[in-house]
Amino acid sequence: MSVKLLALLIAAFAGVTMAVQGTMNSALSKTLGLLETTFVVNLVGLILLVLLLFVFRMGDGSLAAFGQAPWYLYLGGILGVIITYGVIKSIPKVGVAPATTAIILGQVLTAGLIDHLGLFGMNKLPFNWCRVAGTLLMAGGAWLILRK
Repeated sequence: MSVKLLALLIAAFAGVTMAVQGTMNSALSKTLGLLETTFVVNLVGLILLVLLLFVFRMGDGSLAAFGQAPWYLYLGGILGVIITYGVIKSIPKVGVAPATTAIILGQVLTAGLIDHLGLFGMNKLPFNWCRVAGTLLMAGGAWLILRK
């Protein structure tokens, strides 16, 4: 199996878990509340990471290099909270498939822009006509899924 195929399979699995996680988090918010669920979800994730890093020593980097990255790269934690909140908020209102479709479309459009501009140290990948066509086809598919 090629490295690229394995990476795509891992990404697809992440997509599967994202749909399940969003659904579970939305269900939990009916009991705990929206911000409370966002807090609990991130706290449980923190506990898992503490175990993996400090108990099972599974990290492959160094936390000692913490101050070496540009400050804005640490905003991912804030973005994670916003993502969790947004998913929990949207799924009960529009359903799992429409919310996930909108999420994926937003991700693809933003990813295309990041690739095209080479933001955050990523390699530049031009947004050529094939990528534009693919994005438009995805947008059309999203529109079909979101139609009532």
